[in-house]
Amino acid sequence: MVFLSNAISNSKLEGKDECTESDQTEEVYSSTVYGSRWSDQPIPRFELPEDEMPPHVAYKLIKDDLAVTTESALDSKPTLNLASFVTTYMEEEAEKLMYENISKNFIDFEEYPMSVEIQNRCVNIIARLFHAPVDNPNQEAMGVSTVGSSEAIMLAVLAMKRRWQEQRRAKGLSTDKPNLVMGSNVQVCWEKACRYFEVEENYVYCSEGQYILSPEKAVELVNENTIGVCVILGSTYTGHYEDVKAVNDLLLVKKALTGWEVPIHVDAASGGFVAPFVNPDLEWDFRLPLVKSINVSGHKYGLCYPGIGWAIWRSAKYLPKDLVFTINYLGADQASFTLNFSKGASHVIAQYYVLIRLGRKGFTSIMKNITKHADRLAQMLEATERFEILSERNGKGLPVVAFRLKHNEKMNYDEFDLATRLRERGWVVPAYTMAPHAEHIKLLRVVLREDFTRIRCELLMKDIKLALSLLDKMDRAAIKTMRSASQRWTLLKHATLAFKGHKNQTDKTYGVC
Repeated sequence: MVFLSNAISNSKLEGKDECTESDQTEEVYSSTVYGSRWSDQPIPRFELPEDEMPPHVAYKLIKDDLAVTTESALDSKPTLNLASFVTTYMEEEAEKLMYENISKNFIDFEEYPMSVEIQNRCVNIIARLFHAPVDNPNQEAMGVSTVGSSEAIMLAVLAMKRRWQEQRRAKGLSTDKPNLVMGSNVQVCWEKACRYFEVEENYVYCSEGQYILSPEKAVELVNENTIGVCVILGSTYTGHYEDVKAVNDLLLVKKALTGWEVPIHVDAASGGFVAPFVNPDLEWDFRLPLVKSINVSGHKYGLCYPGIGWAIWRSAKYLPKDLVFTINYLGADQASFTLNFSKGASHVIAQYYVLIRLGRKGFTSIMKNITKHADRLAQMLEATERFEILSERNGKGLPVVAFRLKHNEKMNYDEFDLATRLRERGWVVPAYTMAPHAEHIKLLRVVLREDFTRIRCELLMKDIKLALSLLDKMDRAAIKTMRSASQRWTLLKHATLAFKGHKNQTDKTYGVC
């Protein structure tokens, strides 16, 4: 998710610390950052400074802002951030490759043809990993690199909508009111795609004990205007895999009755690089005939730094030609199906490094390890008799532990208070409410990434027990005081003043991804 930022008006800058010409006294030479005039002046926040700043000074000042060294610092240590699915560790060789290719513009195929060749290799590897048909040279799978699953999903929704429109026009039918069926637990990018591209959102709502899409209810919502059904392989909220095969089979029955061939898009942003290695017999991908497109995030369990995702289509048949643009002003004819144009090639290269470096054996080892750690953490939480586990185990879902407190009359605190206490120990464990129609459920979630070890699991559990013991000793007044105490996230909360107080139209809450 990207935060909108306000350009602060001048009237609001009165009294703000910002360097002016009158502040710029004659500089006394110093070879150290903290002995220079830049250390004595506020770092520019609102206006472009008039003078240059030495690179080592700019680096150190920004690094100091990012470092977690004071009570008001915002950014946590990546190793203790258990909220995000996004990769925070790569091997030195991968980082070196990224650095060496950081200046390459991926879109310039003529100048950097090997970057495109590497994308082709990645698409081939991922398509086969997802069991795309490879036996017909006239119906080969198609794929494209994106900046993440959000762009991949936008492209997939565009393709589904356009193909539906073409089929309707060919039959002389109306193309008004296209809709997309999905669970209310979808990530926010699905709502963005529907709203941006004018597709009605047809939700299967969550309920107590049913936190993901119900196949039966989803297929009941399908009608002649349905452009597709979104099924999630790894829910943001609880890590559950939705039942793609059940949706596929029910849609085939409905097709026999109505003639509607409704495609399935699998949002495998998180699960696409987990399920094939931990639960290889699970049928969720192109093995199922109605699965026409899949997205996956390279920067989640694809083990790359943020900025890489993939969209794969079963064949070119499901990617309407009028969405693909051909340009030649970079020196050669080039086909383009993206929402943006320029982007770096380094993330595509990094993904290729991970794929050939780890291979099937390496991915299997890593994913099975963190799955075991997730199961161990769930067992430890249950052993306290203070928590209910909401997520799956034994590789039936993502390596995620979603849990909630077992409340009693003596308890004055909730999941959000526990998250606050853990934050004081450095851990970022998000607390949030469940998807629409199950908002009364509060829960916490721990995402286990590649670098989450058994030792870290034990340290986390130790701090959870400590936090519980402290909260148990606090009465209602103390809890209230704690809740109204200093706000750690002041900067982010006021990042978009223009939308302060804005209420989301769907009353949906979003788990951190």
